[in-house]
Amino acid sequence: MANANPVIVYTSTYCNYCKQVKSFLSDNGVEYEERNIDQDEKYAEELWNTGLRSVPVTVFGDVKILGFNQTQLSRAVSEYNA
Repeated sequence: MANANPVIVYTSTYCNYCKQVKSFLSDNGVEYEERNIDQDEKYAEELWNTGLRSVPVTVFGDVKILGFNQTQLSRAVSEYNA
């Protein structure tokens, strides 16, 4: 059964790792909501409130993955799609 919680990716406009994360998710058939911290101050505040200070941050439910960590992303995707 697919997960009901949306995957959220916090990004910034000129972040290459952010582009890699988005491509990885798309290539693996994961729909996600992009929250660009450059375009909306509200998203930057949400991110800071998690205690994290850099992007990308990919949120799968309670799991937060910092940066483009393909091992962690692969694990999260497989659990998400299970």
